[in-house]
Amino acid sequence: MPATDSLAPLARFSPCVGDYVKYRPQYPLEIIDLLAEKCALTPESVVADIGCGTGMLAKLFLDNGNPVIGVEPNADMRAGAEQYLAEFGRYTSMNGSAEATRLPAQAIDFIVAGQAFHWFDRDRSRAEFLRLLKPDGVVALIWNDRRLDSTPFMRDYEALLQQHGIDYAEIDHKKIHQREVLAPFFGGEFFEASFDNFQYLGLDGLIGRLHSASYMPAKDHAAYAPMVKRAREIFDAHASADGGKVTFEYDTRIFYGLLY
Repeated sequence: MPATDSLAPLARFSPCVGDYVKYRPQYPLEIIDLLAEKCALTPESVVADIGCGTGMLAKLFLDNGNPVIGVEPNADMRAGAEQYLAEFGRYTSMNGSAEATRLPAQAIDFIVAGQAFHWFDRDRSRAEFLRLLKPDGVVALIWNDRRLDSTPFMRDYEALLQQHGIDYAEIDHKKIHQREVLAPFFGGEFFEASFDNFQYLGLDGLIGRLHSASYMPAKDHAAYAPMVKRAREIFDAHASADGGKVTFEYDTRIFYGLLY
């Protein structure tokens, strides 16, 4: 398998699929409550999850009863979503991109994107979303934003990424979910909310969480062994005495509104 730094953007997540499903954080139910209260989301609302990856955000809406169309250009990630969501008859899997979804015009009530918008061409995806949305259709851009220094463990984990990541700084999504960056995409008033989100992982989960990140070295990379060695040291220093787990802390941030 090629090292992470040789992967093109479309293919870079292919080696991560299994670990992505198992070790990435889920999305909190408060997202559904927010969109129901503020944007009239109902179980009948048609949802398009763009850049759906392995389907983790799609599952939140499927559990709410929504028909969900998952659009994903990476074949391995798309297959992972199809397997993960196989129990849901309301899930439709599509080979497409944010810029060319292949979905019919004015067919979608809610467009959502989880951990994905920073990969989109903003101008082209905006035009495509305007084509897809029904009148008064809503866009919701969502990130599980890992806290960098809220605890000693989170500080040590961030330092590990900085030290051993291949192109971590270059693809950091925090550069794009600033309001001044998102304002031209929405083209008018939009709203923001944030929810606490926590994930509890043992040593295997911690290493799997590293495997799930496209910017970390793959198993055949020279930097892999030092990364794992440091991860074990961090785990031993911070794991809870009662359950042998470390706690990842996130702010789940959602930016939502109409497109103008």
